[in-house]
Amino acid sequence: MEGKILIVDDDPRNIFALELTLKAKRYAVISAMSAGEALQKLKDDETICLVLMDMMMPDIDGYQAIGMMKTMERISEIPVVAVTAQAMEQDRQKCLDAGAVDYIKKPIDVDRLLRVIESVAAC
Repeated sequence: MEGKILIVDDDPRNIFALELTLKAKRYAVISAMSAGEALQKLKDDETICLVLMDMMMPDIDGYQAIGMMKTMERISEIPVVAVTAQAMEQDRQKCLDAGAVDYIKKPIDVDRLLRVIESVAAC
């Protein structure tokens, strides 16, 4: 079975736009509107091969969620791409330091996103 990309974002409009884009490129996609929901889906679904994580969410933000993922067996190996409106160089480094394998800023450059997905995940 083909792997799935998990989109984690608290804004349904962002999820909708990313889902539409990725499904058009024939990726299997699921979504979560909170880090807690995302962590549960990661535990329950062994076919998830990549996480696109919004870094600025209420309750548990993306930085904390990545940290939690890195402590969980099996889930710790799933690559996470940080997706954020924070566009300063130190923000990119903060995402990488948190455990993300790459960083995409909003608004999303779809061509760059697709290149990143192809380079970091076997989806």
